Amino acid sequence: MMQVLAFNSWPLQSHAISVLSRLLGRRQLCFDGISSSVCSHSQPHHNDSSNGDVPSQPISIQRSVRGHSKKLDRVTCNSIPVTTRRILFASLFMYSCYHPSSRYLSALASGDPSVTVKEVTPPVFPSSSLFPVEERIVQLFEKNTYSVVNIFDVTLRPQLNVTGVVEIPEGNGSGVVWDRQGHIITNYHVIGNALSKNPSPGQVVARVNILASEGLQKNFEGKLIGADRAKDLAVLKIEASEDLLRPIIVGQSSSLRVGQQCLAIGNPFGFDHTLTVGVISGLNRDIFSQTGVTIGGGVQTDAAINPGNSGGPLLDSKGNLIGINTAIFTQTGTSAGVGFAIPSSTVLKIIPQLIQFGKVFRAGLNVEIAPDLVANQLNIRNGALILLVPGNSLAAKAGLLPTTRGFAGNIVLGDIIVAVDDKPVKSKADLYRVWDDYNVGDKVVLKILRGNENVELPIVLEERSS
Repeated sequence: MMQVLAFNSWPLQSHAISVLSRLLGRRQLCFDGISSSVCSHSQPHHNDSSNGDVPSQPISIQRSVRGHSKKLDRVTCNSIPVTTRRILFASLFMYSCYHPSSRYLSALASGDPSVTVKEVTPPVFPSSSLFPVEERIVQLFEKNTYSVVNIFDVTLRPQLNVTGVVEIPEGNGSGVVWDRQGHIITNYHVIGNALSKNPSPGQVVARVNILASEGLQKNFEGKLIGADRAKDLAVLKIEASEDLLRPIIVGQSSSLRVGQQCLAIGNPFGFDHTLTVGVISGLNRDIFSQTGVTIGGGVQTDAAINPGNSGGPLLDSKGNLIGINTAIFTQTGTSAGVGFAIPSSTVLKIIPQLIQFGKVFRAGLNVEIAPDLVANQLNIRNGALILLVPGNSLAAKAGLLPTTRGFAGNIVLGDIIVAVDDKPVKSKADLYRVWDDYNVGDKVVLKILRGNENVELPIVLEERSS
């Protein structure tokens, strides 16, 4: 049985290319186009026009369905003039270069008709039960993922770029359901752009997506309740039904040990409810928060924490909250195996005050403490130097002495606090960390250095301004 294909005009040449590709393969066709002179010597072409134009006569290619490639080669060389082959070759080259879908031309595959699909399909074995460790992690995630929310700063809208990918602004992150009244806790810096505009309490500063039991995300307005920049924490409130609110269970960070397992759940890069697993790799770290403050007592973990995890929970192996993920140590902006979380002990002191008062009352002394740099210039290597004592403060009534100038203009050092109760104080930062363990109204014993004399002074702590 024979087939005859006719190419009468230029628009049909693309079809001719496709047919020739199937007959000879691209490599053979290209070879024939390049080595057209060989064919021309074996078979002269009387129809070639002197100006190189395509002949006006139809071109016929005869092929046998069962013919071999060598016969097809001879038929092609004998039937197609040299100029036409060159034009076809050029057309194929231009088509492959400029056609948007021609980078990957279709490949011809013969297959193996001697086998069936069933014969080449391997057996599929049913999934076996998980190992106990895997089952426990799965259950912890399924239990706690409903307590994790996705938070979007209302002043930072996701942008759709030219490729159709939604770019998540850096200000977006995660949060944790605190109670059934709708309080949501997160990092200060997650909604920092909205907070920089000084919103009033009750104003909407974020959108909160909460996961429902049927797997759908439900969107709520997050109203500002309170924020504490010094500890990088903030509280929002949403109007949601109690069946949607599944509060996190809070654990004790004070009993953590390096090496124990931990889990982080959050929304890194906008991928909601993502689980990472690691261990506690360090304790009592100084966290350099994105708010520009240093937070003491941080929990270090190697569980992957990326932008978007901020504000989400760090859980122990029982699923209890032991920290709020807040920062990563990285040179590239992505996880480098060193992440930090605000310990739950700090969260427990800050969040209830933010909910009740909208601010944090910090215990301490209403005195001015010399910065560590100034203290070092005054050759003070241990302790916190008191610069100023207000006249109506409890510190003044207790007898604390400020730094003054003598008659000759020399500096007379004030009292230097070297310990609070039995907790040593080596610097101003140390003193503020110690204050965090107390509440307003607590009675403490200050151990101070006054000149060359060691003095113990009982005092009641008051609210400090910073």
